Amino acid sequence: MPFDFQNEPTNFGHEMLAHFSFAPGYRNLNHGSFGASPLKIRDKANELRNECETTPCPFIKYRFPQLLDESRAVMSEFLGVPESTIVFVPNATTGVNTVLRNMVWNTDGKDEILQLDVIYGACGKTTSYVCEANGDKVHTREIGFIYPVDDFEIVRAFREAIEASRKDGFRPRIAIFDTISSNPAIRLPSEKLTALCHAEGVLSLLDAAHGIGQIELNLVSLDPDFLVSNCHKWLFTARACAVFYVPERNQAMMRSTLPTSHGFITRSTETMSMEKFTDEAHQKTTFVSNFEFVDGDVECGGEEEIRNYCIQLCHKGGQKVAEILGTRILENHARTSTDCCMVDILLPLRTPTEGDGCLVKGKDGPDITVTEWMQQNMIKYYKTFMPVFPFQGSWWVRLSAQIYLEESDFEWAGRTLKELCEKLQDMEN
Repeated sequence: MPFDFQNEPTNFGHEMLAHFSFAPGYRNLNHGSFGASPLKIRDKANELRNECETTPCPFIKYRFPQLLDESRAVMSEFLGVPESTIVFVPNATTGVNTVLRNMVWNTDGKDEILQLDVIYGACGKTTSYVCEANGDKVHTREIGFIYPVDDFEIVRAFREAIEASRKDGFRPRIAIFDTISSNPAIRLPSEKLTALCHAEGVLSLLDAAHGIGQIELNLVSLDPDFLVSNCHKWLFTARACAVFYVPERNQAMMRSTLPTSHGFITRSTETMSMEKFTDEAHQKTTFVSNFEFVDGDVECGGEEEIRNYCIQLCHKGGQKVAEILGTRILENHARTSTDCCMVDILLPLRTPTEGDGCLVKGKDGPDITVTEWMQQNMIKYYKTFMPVFPFQGSWWVRLSAQIYLEESDFEWAGRTLKELCEKLQDMEN
């Protein structure tokens, strides 16, 4: 499928590698973790960095805010929401922290944070820290499943958790959930969960780290209370860049950036509402000015074609890997959980996932985990990286599809994983 990348028509697949800078022989089957930006975007980012270094004060004080506004304008149009609701932060975890650490919890100890058991690790740590830092003011309520699970069951369990929270005398204040979870990669019914939160009067914090560029985000119809999405993963921007969306109704809650910086205004000195203009020259609201010193560099185009190619490749490639391994992919009955550009495949390993049994005996060094043994050997002997992780008592691998990959890469991945699994089992026998 041809893709016009800055006036250079290129077919999806290995031809697209010409626009990236991967090392010879390296197969990037893990785009989902850190993304990869095309050379021309990197060149533009380096051009701006050089401009900053040659004239730092003029660039930082005047040029950078102008460029940032241009990026915000492009992103607001891309997401179909007002420019006043869009700012940039370094990554999705920063956005999640910004929301949760700005929350003012009630002193009666009845507030609860609702979360799924597949919450991203760092975000789960954040909710734990928020609870610890606030004493007994706030608690978490986790909703767990045996996966795969259909969307209606997730929505039903979420509704029941809200009801149970209130029945137990608590107050469900905010719910955090993903568009697509990380490990395992599961497309979640985020639209239905957001609607449920609206109906129940619970704030919705949508962790769309894997959202923008991978799935269509219609924020007008979705209308989350807060959303953060990494642009450097699936939108090909330079690292690190994430869009942070806060509708105007909730901007007064976001008192401070992390860390607190020049844009913060104390309540004792604030003489106008949060909608006042704090920058007379550029007419920016407090919310926008507060987040101004965060880098953002956006390129958009061909999104539907990219998504269609990557999702189809992921479906076909994932099935091929499962066939080679003699296992299966993690998929629910309706096949909605795999409607994305990442796929989880069961590894044919008998190794336990808990306790000392999950350690590989080191010949010349310390014992290491199965995850580290697999991933280190991938890098050393196969010039690739694929996330390996324990889940529900088994070992799984997550593969990412992208425009520079083809089915042959997934077939190669299947053979590579099979060899690694066989070597590991021989070591343990």
